[in-house]
Amino acid sequence: MRLKISQIGTILSGDISNPILKGDCIVVENNTITFVGYEEDYDGKVDKEIDARGMTVTPGLIDSHVHPVLGDFTPRQRTLDFIDSSLHGGVTTMISAGEAHTPGRPRDIAGIKALAILAKKSFENFRPSGVKVHAGALILEKGLVEKDFEEVTAQGVWLVGEIGLGSIFTPEDAKPMVEMAQKYGMKVTMHTGGTSIPGSSTVTADDVMAIEPDVVSHINGGPTAIAINECLKLVDETDFPLELVHCGNPKVLIEVINAVEDRGDLHRIIVGNDAPSGTGVIPLGILRTLCLISSIGGISGDLAVAMATGNTRSVFGLNTGIIEIGKEADLVIMDAPMGSVGNTAVEAIEAGDVPGIALVMIDGEIRVVKSRNTPPPERMVKIKEVE
Repeated sequence: MRLKISQIGTILSGDISNPILKGDCIVVENNTITFVGYEEDYDGKVDKEIDARGMTVTPGLIDSHVHPVLGDFTPRQRTLDFIDSSLHGGVTTMISAGEAHTPGRPRDIAGIKALAILAKKSFENFRPSGVKVHAGALILEKGLVEKDFEEVTAQGVWLVGEIGLGSIFTPEDAKPMVEMAQKYGMKVTMHTGGTSIPGSSTVTADDVMAIEPDVVSHINGGPTAIAINECLKLVDETDFPLELVHCGNPKVLIEVINAVEDRGDLHRIIVGNDAPSGTGVIPLGILRTLCLISSIGGISGDLAVAMATGNTRSVFGLNTGIIEIGKEADLVIMDAPMGSVGNTAVEAIEAGDVPGIALVMIDGEIRVVKSRNTPPPERMVKIKEVE
């Protein structure tokens, strides 16, 4: 199957160093992007054409912080199809920060390894509505040794759930385990801020700096933030990727984004929901966070989108999140919502309006035409088969 998206108004690349691409056309063959540029320069045949009617095309959004269990159900909020609902918010990829809400979550070594392996393999075999859920994040508990990290990575587990969810949270206990995990290529995230669920721990800037994770999870709190001077310490004295989340402190989010912008370090910012959580299930959480970053934080809409796409892709080593030849064809067509003061998706984000999603594609397959969760876009795509 070869598919062409034509009449594109703006192509947002997801690359924060080059956020807007020249061109009005993208061609997808099977699940891969094969052409990005001007339609007049493409002379190949296609099987299907999507007329974007002047709207904006972005990479599929990546939620860098989700707490799945198994399947498209969350026992935390007793909600079915929350992943499908996020798809309607433009999210095509999710990254687990730990399956901490699993009923009766085991805390013994055999159990935590089994849970991580089960979640990893389960979501490999089941993609809710096509969404790519990178699950199976090992939650650190006392008693883990190097052989355990070797065993789980041999089964495909490559994530460590945010440190602080389990019994490991002090530098003395966590640092050796983090070094073992990183030795086997695992990506390590670390809870930052006050306690989020019973059994979790408060984590300070000094704890993070001593442990040296790969990602500072929810620097603006999950949901309670550390003091702003602690946040600024992580901004100024480290080069860790910094995650901003919807289910956090909005005041601290703005102060952090302003400090990071002043340093010229916007490439460090990634965006997550931190849901399902006590805050709820928020299908439009990533889009709403981008609106906050842009409309109140003063970051241009194209750069905000890059924080939820290409920046996250770079941190986690994914083959999606950027519009480029050879990358996975996870794409969103969005527009200003009806009634917005903005004329485009970018202008709407900068005005604080959630854009209207007209189409979502995963691996070249159309999964959503007109989101059921965003406000309706000003324009609608036209899809036609080509003989």
